Parts: sequence; C-alpha cells; structure tokens
Amino acid sequence: MTSRSQTLRKISGHAARVCLLVYVVMVVASFVADFPYWWTWIPLGLWVLIGFGVNRRTARADEGPVSGSAAEAVEIAVPVTGRWKALNSPADKVPSHGTRAYGQAYAIDIAAEPDGVARPGFGWWPLARRSEAFPAFGAELLAVADATVVRAEDGQRDHLSRTSWLALLYFLVVEAIVRSLGGARRVIGNHVILDLGEGTYALYAHVQRGSLTVRPGDRVRTGQTLGRCGNSGNSTEPHVHFQLMDAADPDSANGTPFTWRGIGVPRNGETFEAAGTPAAAPGA
Repeated sequence: MTSRSQTLRKISGHAARVCLLVYVVMVVASFVADFPYWWTWIPLGLWVLIGFGVNRRTARADEGPVSGSAAEAVEIAVPVTGRWKALNSPADKVPSHGTRAYGQAYAIDIAAEPDGVARPGFGWWPLARRSEAFPAFGAELLAVADATVVRAEDGQRDHLSRTSWLALLYFLVVEAIVRSLGGARRVIGNHVILDLGEGTYALYAHVQRGSLTVRPGDRVRTGQTLGRCGNSGNSTEPHVHFQLMDAADPDSANGTPFTWRGIGVPRNGETFEAAGTPAAAPGA
C-alpha cells in the first residue's frame, strides 16, 4: 500500500470519528438547545458513509474466505498453546469482523477451551463476570515468527466480561461508541505489534494489563513469550484477537491473510490444539 493510500485511510478514520463525536454532542445538546432533531442525522450519516467508503476502497475483487492452503496467505507459527476455539474467522468470511477498519479484514478471535475446564456461557445472569472466570485470561501469547517489536502497550485495565444480554446492549450502544471515539488504541486495548519483515506486521490485541515482557525495538524469536491474554479494549470476554496487516499503524493498515503452521485457518466454532514452537535460545 502506498504512502498516499495510508494517509488517506488515516484521514478517513479521523474524519469518521469527528462525525461520530459531533453526533453525540448534538444528541446531548438537543435536550437543552432548540434545533431540529433531524440535524443530528447529518453527522451520523456522514460517519456511516465514510466507514462504508473505507471498507469499499480496500476491498479486492477476488477477496473471499481464506483456506489453510491459500497461496497468498503468510505462513506463521501459532500465537498460543493448548486447546482453543475459533470465533470471527476469515475462513468463513472476509472481512471477518464485518469491517476492514484497523487492518482487521483477516483478523481472528480465539477463546481458550481446555479439556475439563468450562468456559462461562452467555445468558441473562450474571450481568458480568470477572476476567479470571475465563480460561483464556492469563494465557501466554507467543511470537509467531522471528521479528522486531514496533509497538507495545499494556497500561489499560482489564474490564469485566460483557456476556449477558444487558451487558452486551451496554457494550454495543455505549461502550463501543465511546471507544471508537478514542481510535484504534482504545478499540484494540493493550497490544503488541511485531514487524515480521517484507511489509508484514502481526498485531495481538486485548492483552492483559502489565503482562508484556517486551518493548519497542526488542528482537524476538518464534515461540518467545510476549505477554498474556487479557480483556482490555473493545472485548466482551478474555480472548486473543490476532491479525496480520501491511503497516505498523492499524489506523492506516490493510489486513493480510495468514495461515497457522500445522493448523491452517480454523473455521468459526472449530476447536484446535496448538502445541506451540519452542523459543530459540538468545543468540541462536
């Protein structure tokens, strides 16, 4: 992607957030100011149109679900060990999360489901659960290739789960909008980004607060522990959000398809067992 395209995408993202902020301010102001309520639909409509334009502009004519053997997919190691379930997988649809914003066209979410350990379900009660109730919380995140750390942040808090209907409503109507106003940093939460070389970058989102063991500029080896899975940012429960992209800045990046060595790209609801790759000794 050219520098001009990256700049345009970043400007579009900022413009969309400004439109959303204006909409929120106008809605609040409508309770005390006398102006036609339909005026509020102008910035909201512009927000939707800009978002649609960003998604449309980066779409490829041949874009579709990614198989484990896709020729264009970058083969990398698995970022976790143990038994996990795939959610929002690019093996089922692209963009996997319904948007190409923040370079997540080919992103995948995975939740830990180890044998003999129940993962809390979704329902009416309790309204929320602590992060420690989920087996993914605290799981090690591993480097998927030899790489250089370009971004690392773990100062945001891990919040309660949003795994009840009322909590999910709050998440969609209030929390997701507020986080969108904060840009990529607030949406992906604590995170680490690796430069894999040849214009490919790996992003791990929703990292546990204070768990990162690396900092920008560090060189890491395949299988090395980077940090731990958390529940920061725009997350309903502790899980790993992983993606490849073509730039270090999620605000301007396009997604890049991947395939995990020995596993491929698991489909939605598919469980897989990851053995992990032993980290090489320093200097090896």
